[in-house]
Amino acid sequence: MTPWYRVTNLEDVPSPSLLLYPDRIQENIDRMIKMAGGTARLRPHLKTHKLAELVRMQLAAGIDKFKCATIAEAEMAAGAGAPDVLLAYPVVGPNAARYLHLTQRFPGTRFSCLADNASAVIALAEVFDRAGAVAEVLLDVDCGQRRTGVVPGSDWAMDLYNLLATTRGVTPGGLHAYDGHIGEAELDLRTVQCRAAFDPVDTLRRNLRATDLPLPRVVAGGTPTFPIHAANESVECSPGTCVLWDFGYGAKFRDLNFQFAAVLLTRVVSKPGANLLCLDLGHKAVASENPAPRVQFFNLPVATAVNHSEEHLVLEAPNANDFSVGDVFYGIPRHICPTVALHSEVVVVENGVAGERWRVTARDRRLTL
Repeated sequence: MTPWYRVTNLEDVPSPSLLLYPDRIQENIDRMIKMAGGTARLRPHLKTHKLAELVRMQLAAGIDKFKCATIAEAEMAAGAGAPDVLLAYPVVGPNAARYLHLTQRFPGTRFSCLADNASAVIALAEVFDRAGAVAEVLLDVDCGQRRTGVVPGSDWAMDLYNLLATTRGVTPGGLHAYDGHIGEAELDLRTVQCRAAFDPVDTLRRNLRATDLPLPRVVAGGTPTFPIHAANESVECSPGTCVLWDFGYGAKFRDLNFQFAAVLLTRVVSKPGANLLCLDLGHKAVASENPAPRVQFFNLPVATAVNHSEEHLVLEAPNANDFSVGDVFYGIPRHICPTVALHSEVVVVENGVAGERWRVTARDRRLTL
């Protein structure tokens, strides 16, 4: 049987290229919906794929809420027809005006953003109030990652939420808590850690519910904690990586049954020595923030990276002599999200044939706004 990832018209595919398989993406979307018990509490993250076509696939599946990390991603999503987009990032400096223009350009999309700082809230409120507009802002809560967010058990959390409710130009949109620091491989232990991290957030939620302050939503988690938050009917879930999947998550989180749907295609460009193969898969084509191996090859399972630079990946393999310059390898990246951002377009593979090219629109920091 021909492996699912193989391309029959290799002469049409330059290397390095990132291949996407829509049938497998659709299967991952379906599995994501099933895990969440429907689409009502799903708010998938777009930073993984940055593609309007995938937003439209999710819309077609009934998903109507999305999460993103940049104004460019938010603009891409709104342009694709997304009715509800959360910009899960602090809006500071000139981005406040950009964000206002985004909301004005797409009045049919409900936008929201994050804040964890009073001065940022006031600055954003002033920009929106001058325009006669109101920004919906979720309080970003630090549930243990120590990156952004307020400590949920502090008086400051309640005070800042009250500031959102009493300042012209902004209105409170709920709570956001990302637990990206939780990466335990074993599900039972990951569940314990996730619930312990979320308990203070839940306490804050209950305290806010006891007041007259509006609390429209609580957005929590990423892909590793997705099945845990999916069991909590009081939160919206925001998995991202599971739409394309990668070997970093696939090897670690065995309980998450998603399919590889994005494959790197690379070719041998040189044979610099005994047992050595040089591929055109440098830092510019595969995410390189993690240690080697940064990619696992289907048709070269036993190989060791000995050199990785901007344009080249040199592998040592016991069967290197079996391959020639020009031969193709297919691999899964360790980290798919930043890998996608390295490619201006992806090659769509259906029934073994490489055809359409989809532009990775939101890899840019700025589109039109």
